[in-house]
Amino acid sequence: MRIRNLVLLAALLPYALAAQPGPTDAQITELPLETLRARVASGTLSAERVTGAFLERIAQVDDRGPALNAIIATNPDALPIARALDRRFAAEGISGPLHGIPVIVKANIDTADRMATSAGSVALADHFAAADAAVVARLRSAGAVILAKANLSEWANFRSTRSTSGWSSLGGQTRNPYVLDRNPCGSSSGSAVAVAARLAPLAVGTETDGSIMCPAGTNGVVGIKPTLGLVSQRGIVPLAASQDTAGPFARTVRDAALLLGVMSEREVAARPDSRERRDLRGLRLGVVRDYAGAGDSAAVEAAYTQALALLQNAGAQLVDPILVQAGDDMRAAELEVLLYEFKAGLNAYLEGSVSAPASLAALIRFNAEHATQLMPYFGQELFLAAESKGTLEDVEYRNAVTASTERMRSVLQALFAEHDLDALVAPVNDRAWRIDWSNGDRFSVDSASIAAISGYPSVAVPAAIVAELPIGVAFIGEPYQESVLIEIAAVFERIRGDFPEPRFLDSVPE
Repeated sequence: MRIRNLVLLAALLPYALAAQPGPTDAQITELPLETLRARVASGTLSAERVTGAFLERIAQVDDRGPALNAIIATNPDALPIARALDRRFAAEGISGPLHGIPVIVKANIDTADRMATSAGSVALADHFAAADAAVVARLRSAGAVILAKANLSEWANFRSTRSTSGWSSLGGQTRNPYVLDRNPCGSSSGSAVAVAARLAPLAVGTETDGSIMCPAGTNGVVGIKPTLGLVSQRGIVPLAASQDTAGPFARTVRDAALLLGVMSEREVAARPDSRERRDLRGLRLGVVRDYAGAGDSAAVEAAYTQALALLQNAGAQLVDPILVQAGDDMRAAELEVLLYEFKAGLNAYLEGSVSAPASLAALIRFNAEHATQLMPYFGQELFLAAESKGTLEDVEYRNAVTASTERMRSVLQALFAEHDLDALVAPVNDRAWRIDWSNGDRFSVDSASIAAISGYPSVAVPAAIVAELPIGVAFIGEPYQESVLIEIAAVFERIRGDFPEPRFLDSVPE
């Protein structure tokens, strides 16, 4: 009798297994990226199933629910792309390290598909790229599904001196997933919020000065601002060639490093003694004490002190204090560089366009003619200032480069050499301020300019939750030393412990 029962059970087992329900959409979107990749690679989950789950998550959380407004457009071809990947998997196996993994890209990055490259502006609502940006081509080659384009601060936060981060005339206002009436910081606000809210496992943003670092810190995710030139600028709406770069957002350092490896034009060599670190013994970290807003926020000071203690307990030798001395004169010179390069770069990008204004001057006129729609809260002072500049041959431009980029690089080279540093550490952000369309942004803490002006790499990691809002720390390294920063950031992440996920609170007290 027992043998007969076993035979019957064996015969019924395939039907019993087939009847078992698969994971729900919510369960799929909650999976760690490593698990998600493993299940897709094993055939347990299809690319179509994963893509559909994240599209539903966008519909539930971004469009409805808390209405984060992080997504400016979903890819109408996402599911067909996923199905094609599934057919390829059946015939050939996985196509790369991101096979079947949905990735969101910022809306200032060209995709040769049915999603506009708008930079968030109504002026570019019908601007469809003829070719993928270099970084998008690399994502597709790695097997990624380009799921959507993320909202952003319009024109990468370079239209007005009093803009509101996360707002664009085409996409509206992106909201912080931790507290919905708080600003998500910018300009890569949508990319960071998308990862924090699990609208996708990975997202790509861009930075000129702080546009990866600040959204990462403010929204409690990991962001990497690579060394200038590690990731191609081709096919990205330009702000300033001497500082522009794309970079990854992810929930963990490991995931961000994986995406960076796909995006990079060259392999970042690990140090000869590189290994998966369990501690920070033998590393020297310079403690930046003169970041912008130093001493102005008790919340930041407390979080920074706690982070430094964790680093020291992990074996790092802290060199304290380190003074970068990036004063107002350097920041003024940086702005001059950005104005000159914005005009030159944008004119080159828009030249010959038939679906959008074909120059900065034409764009200024378009904005003025459609001011009610495009400029309901703030104007275009930076556009006007950029248009008034000459060419990159002007002596004023060359002097500004010397006083900003070259000077910052010289300062950092000297600091790293004099103190034998492996990295600098600094706070990324204060608690997010309330969204305020009347008065614009209210930045109080900033260390991003150190890496931005110099072109050096930086990694932002969530450090603490203070009264429901995230604060991050940044690790800044020498050029092409991303692997060192990733080692340090991964150890910090591990000893910090699990980080609270967003709760989509409506508001909290100041």
